[in-house]
Amino acid sequence: MFCIKKNQSHNQVQINSAIRDKEIRLIDVDGSMLGIMSAREAQLLANERELDLVKISPNANPPVCKIMDYGKYLYERNKRDKEAKKKQTIIEVKEVRLSPKIEDHDFNFKAKNAIRFLQDGDKVKISIRFRGREIAYADLGRGVLSKFADTVKEYGKIEKPPVMEGRTLSMILVPLKK
Repeated sequence: MFCIKKNQSHNQVQINSAIRDKEIRLIDVDGSMLGIMSAREAQLLANERELDLVKISPNANPPVCKIMDYGKYLYERNKRDKEAKKKQTIIEVKEVRLSPKIEDHDFNFKAKNAIRFLQDGDKVKISIRFRGREIAYADLGRGVLSKFADTVKEYGKIEKPPVMEGRTLSMILVPLKK
């Protein structure tokens, strides 16, 4: 028997004596419909079976309650949530900053880092920040970005082409599927 307060992390569920409705629609452990009855009768039925009365659909008219082992239900739900979380892949966006007048060694060093990020499965945002009068030569920045994309084309492809956002020119690369 559980008399649990409402769980804040999941949907708030009413259990056993917290259910104060006059009439409820009751579902048995095996899923069969027991019909509409008072909450008190349903609670007595659940107590006879040494199980919990759980309100599963509070917005229905009348609300729907089910007789179940609430502890087992919570355990299985948490187990299912953990399994789903394991299968999720978190994709991070790493950023590589360049300048429009970058030297070859610096360019190759940044390209090597971007390749490492792409191999790890992360997206890479390449951005060029224009300072002062450099903004007049945005085409130089576009040339640097296209050269960068050509350098890492074996490891990633362009997801978002070069776009000017204020004084920053940026593009996003995604790793190639293996």
